[in-house]
Amino acid sequence: MNLSFFDQFTSPCLLGIPLILLSLLFPTLLLPMPNNRWITNRLSTLQLWFFHLITKQLMIPLNKSGHKWALLLTALMLLLLMINLLGLLPYTFTPTTQLSMNMALAFPLWLATLLIGLRNQPSITLGHLLPEGTPTPLIPALILIETTSLLIRPLALGVRLTANLTAGHLLIQLISTATTVLLPIMPTASILTALILFLLTILEVAVAMIQAYVFVLLLSLYLQENI
Repeated sequence: MNLSFFDQFTSPCLLGIPLILLSLLFPTLLLPMPNNRWITNRLSTLQLWFFHLITKQLMIPLNKSGHKWALLLTALMLLLLMINLLGLLPYTFTPTTQLSMNMALAFPLWLATLLIGLRNQPSITLGHLLPEGTPTPLIPALILIETTSLLIRPLALGVRLTANLTAGHLLIQLISTATTVLLPIMPTASILTALILFLLTILEVAVAMIQAYVFVLLLSLYLQENI
């Protein structure tokens, strides 16, 4: 059976039931659960330090009124981080390569930040659509441009995450296919291709971590504009 390079992005099914929800919940099972050694357990201590580091980095651009979002943003980043990293393992499915899922995460959170701004400071939020000192003839055009840029923010969040992860997975599959094809024909070229594949895998691990951080960081910046 001939398989396309894009078959890896198809949601797996079992008896006609999509397993994407299972792939979303599986990363949470890898987190250590609290027990009677919650304080002295080294793994739990490392986990708490990592959570504290992430929360601190995300809350730096926010004022105190935005700190109530700390739990939500930290949990979202950990979820994206673990899904992206687990998706690099062989024979796994990466839910964050699906634009529909990324949009389902980006749009409600972006809309929540916008509604908070409209409720708490409507004049300032609407004032972002028209920069101060704009010439009168340019006002309609600038309002249209700023409104468009505001509305495409969730689309940009979802497309950025989807495109980066999809491109990385495709490159890994292409180079790994080339490595196996060249092995019986040109062993030297196959070894060089395998070295490139190893370096690309390291790069994709970094990309998976950076994209999770950028997704949540941009949401925190959108929140800061509206509080």
